[in-house]
Amino acid sequence: MSLKKKQATRTRVGNYELGKTLGEGSFAKVKFATNVNTGDCVAIKILDRNQVLRHKMVEHLKREISIMKLIKHPNVVKLFEVMASKSKIYIVLEFVGGGELFDQIAKHRRLKEDEARRYFQQLINAVDYCHSRGVYHRDLKPENLLLDSYGVLKVSDFGLSAISQHVREDGLLHTTCGTPNYVAPEVLNDKGYDGTAFDIWSCGVILFVLMAGYLPFDEPNLAVLYKKICKADFTCPSYFSIGAKKLIKRILDPNPLTRITIPEILEDEWFKKGYKAAYSEEQQNVNLDDVDAVFNDSEEHLVTERKERPVSMNAFELISMSRGFSLENLFEKQTGLVKRETRFTSQHPANEIMSKIEEAAKPLGFNVHKRNYKMKLQGDKTGRKGHLAVATEVFEVAPSLHMVELRKTGGDTLEFHKFYKSFSSGLKDIMWTSEEYTDGLKQSSRPSTFGETSSTRPLL
Repeated sequence: MSLKKKQATRTRVGNYELGKTLGEGSFAKVKFATNVNTGDCVAIKILDRNQVLRHKMVEHLKREISIMKLIKHPNVVKLFEVMASKSKIYIVLEFVGGGELFDQIAKHRRLKEDEARRYFQQLINAVDYCHSRGVYHRDLKPENLLLDSYGVLKVSDFGLSAISQHVREDGLLHTTCGTPNYVAPEVLNDKGYDGTAFDIWSCGVILFVLMAGYLPFDEPNLAVLYKKICKADFTCPSYFSIGAKKLIKRILDPNPLTRITIPEILEDEWFKKGYKAAYSEEQQNVNLDDVDAVFNDSEEHLVTERKERPVSMNAFELISMSRGFSLENLFEKQTGLVKRETRFTSQHPANEIMSKIEEAAKPLGFNVHKRNYKMKLQGDKTGRKGHLAVATEVFEVAPSLHMVELRKTGGDTLEFHKFYKSFSSGLKDIMWTSEEYTDGLKQSSRPSTFGETSSTRPLL
């Protein structure tokens, strides 16, 4: 079945055309976008203005934006501008298309020592620069480290960051934050901590994970986990080199006063192998006028957002969804990984696809909420990690071809995997099977599979 060719209307905000959703959380989603004036690709973080106000997140958000404006470094995600409509806040960021560093661990289980060292060197460069600007990240972990298409590491997500103004008279920070497995022991003692030493500890945990493929501190019971962290109770695998073991033990020192510092790391023999210093931009006075304009009541600078038809996916977006920029990987099955996202293609009309998804989801115990060519599926049963929630979106790849993307936005990944097996059986009559997705599109009998995406997780 084919569709009549129509001129697709893209969603536009200011100078940007919005594309596919790259990620989604409780308070925000991130979309791919193109600057219509320059053709530059960006990522736009979109927040619901009412939710920000309702949850009293204004100061938190202003701090995150202000901090990102302070940081201009090749190993940190750039923030270009901030906009607002009557209902949304838009944060325009550098598009980083290589996925999370976590994905490299998922793919290889553990990295070779030289590769792990290269990423660690870039991480230390970024953290050193942040500290020189009085910024402490406080939530460093592989999920917050992105890679561009050239394999350059970019630190992201400064939502839990602190700046030197937050330091109390005792010279310490006092807010407990961070991800448990990566948090420093002094943070758990609730007596105040130095933001620099906290970030260095997290960097040490990341280095261990890159080289080992698993966490140095990992217990299901939080009390046991915290006890191990406070004692630095861990063991390096035998295949770690002597130099790597020595450095990790100096970083994962439970005493922040004797823990190795960044200047000392930069002089470490293991660290210095193949090291290249990063050169950051000269920072001028930071202008926060656009940040203030977003949160005041003036309508002078408001932008509008319009959407009428399914998003038409351009070639760059399609290629950027596949690791290695190879179209054939879009539908290639990768064994040994548990995925949070999958997609399939269909030659049926968009409205028919939406109806079929609803018909397949409801018998499986899912409540369906539709808006334009997006749909949210909310499970009514409580699983291992709460209710399973799935977001779907229909994209127009060509006038006679649509791509349907499903993303787990809540619940357990394994339960999502099981759900998709049952769910896809009800969609067989609209799924288009493919053998090749290169220069030409050739039909075959191979069923659609979980597509390789940047949203994969190893069983750490």
